[in-house]
Amino acid sequence: MSHSAAVSHTGYIINGSPKTGLFMGTWGFFFGFASVALYGPAAHYFQQQMGLGGIALGFLVAAPQLTGSLARIPFGTWVDKVGGRLPMLTLFAFALIGMWGLVFILVVTKDITSSMYPLILFFGFMCGFGVASFSVGIPQVAYWHPQNRQGTALGIYGGVGNLAPGIFTLALPFAIAAFGLTGAYLIWFLIFLVGTVVYALFAVDAPYFQLRKEKIAPEESVAIARENGEELFPKASAWQGLFAASEDTRTWGLTMLYFTSFGGFLALTAWFPSYWINLHHVSPTMAGLIGGLGFALLAALIRVVGGILSERFGGEIVSFLAFIAVLAAALTLTFSMNFAIDLGAEILIALGMGIANAAVFKMLPKYVPEAVGGASGIVGGLGATGGFILPPFLGAVVDAMGPQGYAGGFFAYVILAIISIIVSWIFLRYRGEIDIQVPAADPAK
Repeated sequence: MSHSAAVSHTGYIINGSPKTGLFMGTWGFFFGFASVALYGPAAHYFQQQMGLGGIALGFLVAAPQLTGSLARIPFGTWVDKVGGRLPMLTLFAFALIGMWGLVFILVVTKDITSSMYPLILFFGFMCGFGVASFSVGIPQVAYWHPQNRQGTALGIYGGVGNLAPGIFTLALPFAIAAFGLTGAYLIWFLIFLVGTVVYALFAVDAPYFQLRKEKIAPEESVAIARENGEELFPKASAWQGLFAASEDTRTWGLTMLYFTSFGGFLALTAWFPSYWINLHHVSPTMAGLIGGLGFALLAALIRVVGGILSERFGGEIVSFLAFIAVLAAALTLTFSMNFAIDLGAEILIALGMGIANAAVFKMLPKYVPEAVGGASGIVGGLGATGGFILPPFLGAVVDAMGPQGYAGGFFAYVILAIISIIVSWIFLRYRGEIDIQVPAADPAK
């Protein structure tokens, strides 16, 4: 792929194109987001070698989700200042350090002992910076496209990028079986390194940010960027948007819904392989297959359907029904010990969470129109912390109940689903009273 370039009537050269912006934004999101599955598919091996209890195992598989969630807000905000390329590469640099540290430990150490747990946990936190690529890629893609094409562009972005955890959950156990734990992570590191190099070579910021880097005044940069098809521009102060969104109670309602749907998705992507191995005694490769295909990939793909349904019927009713499905699945997983029934419940909870994810972001610009960017940062960042908070809780239940705790821990999802159904009903009840006004974005000053 080579950069295209356009020359405006003012003589300034604009590199790249909307297709380049979409491709490279999605490329970055895909490689970074794969870190969601860093430890989950290999948890059985770490658990055996280090003798981990349920809580320690929960923290290990959830480690990437913590930094990936918390880094979303500052790095997403940073995009409004400098464009997406530099924030994305910074995230990748942290993640590569973490991945290399993990590989180094595995290479120089024959036997992983419990004393190495803090270091392995730390490198998991470092790798988790890649997960925050989500909040960088969204504005990177959006700034490249006109308003009437952003829905399609962001649909492709989210659909393809969200496939990464499922693909890596599916592939990592097979790689471990073929090349060993060290070989599998070394291959992952090399793939990630190649992905980073490709992004560094070909990613291009949207026209406005290219012009600002040339020290062109904001007003003139906006005018030239508009000439080249850009319609969306950053606000004067992204932090003001965050503060405005935090003062709106509806932002926190949406955050609750996203905590259950997306945070819950992140947690189960990491947890399901351990669930299938320890409760149903399947092989690690089979657990990766079931968790990758039956949950992570399905939940990612169904988001497209969720977006279509939300567009047609409204995010409120779609969210309400989706969380009813999550509740039914969570109740089943809590009390069932039957393989076939639990597999069906895993599929149902994937469908519910994937559809709810799409519904939440359909509702967001409707309910927080004055601070869409700030609300997106809060909802996306804090909602995703469920991916870190839930696995240790699930592990604590295992420590308390033994192997049956792998089922009993799903009662947490029963509670979260009930709360989310109530919140969705409140949005549904008052949706007719919302005056939908989407203000035009202000250019940066």
